[in-house]
Amino acid sequence: MTSDIILKYFPSLTAQQLQQFNELPELYNFWNNQINVISRKDIDLLYERHVLHSLGIAKVMTFLPGENVLDVGTGGGFPGIPLAILFPETQFYLVDSIGKKIKVVQEVSNALGLKNVRSSHNRAEQINEKFDFVVSRAVTRLSEFYPWIKDKFSKHSKNTLPNGTLYLKGGDLTEEIIESGLKVKQYYLKDYFEEEFFDTKQVIYIKG
Repeated sequence: MTSDIILKYFPSLTAQQLQQFNELPELYNFWNNQINVISRKDIDLLYERHVLHSLGIAKVMTFLPGENVLDVGTGGGFPGIPLAILFPETQFYLVDSIGKKIKVVQEVSNALGLKNVRSSHNRAEQINEKFDFVVSRAVTRLSEFYPWIKDKFSKHSKNTLPNGTLYLKGGDLTEEIIESGLKVKQYYLKDYFEEEFFDTKQVIYIKG
C-alpha cells in the first residue's frame, strides 16, 4: 500500500506531511485489530476509500490558519485526521458518540504528533462551542444531521465560502436534499479524482 495516490492529487506535501500519510496504514492496521473502526475489505484500500475520500473536502475548501473545524461522527478519524495533516495550522475537534472509536483517534493523532487535533467522546448536540466549519462523512441523512450542528457556527466568516458544513456523501442525493429543505451546493468528487470509487461521491456544502 502506498501513499502515491495522495501525492498524485496533492503534490506539494511537505516531507513531514508525507511521512505522516505514510504512517497511516500501519497505525490503522494495528488499531483496527484491537477496535474495529474500518471494514476488513476497506483496510487494504485505506488511502483511496478513507484518506483521499476525506481529502475531497480539501478540493472544495482550503482551511485557513487559526480556523476551527468540528468533525462530527469521526469514527476512526475521518475526515478529520487526513485534513489535520494537510492543514497543520487549522484546529480540528473530532467527536464521536462511541468512546472506543475516539480512543483510536487519540492514539493515531498522538502517534503522528498532530498538535492541531483534539477529540472527545461526545454527541454533536452536547458541544457548546462555535466553529468556522463542520465536516462529516455520511453519518446520517441530512434532515437528521443538520439540526445537530445548525447553531455551531461562528458569525464571522473569513474564507472563500461562508462558514458552514462540508458533508461527504455518495449516491443520488436528490430525494435526501429535497427532504432536508436545505439550500445546498454540490461538488462532485469525480471532477477532482479519476478513480472509479469517486464516481458517485460528493461534498455537500451548506451555509451555516
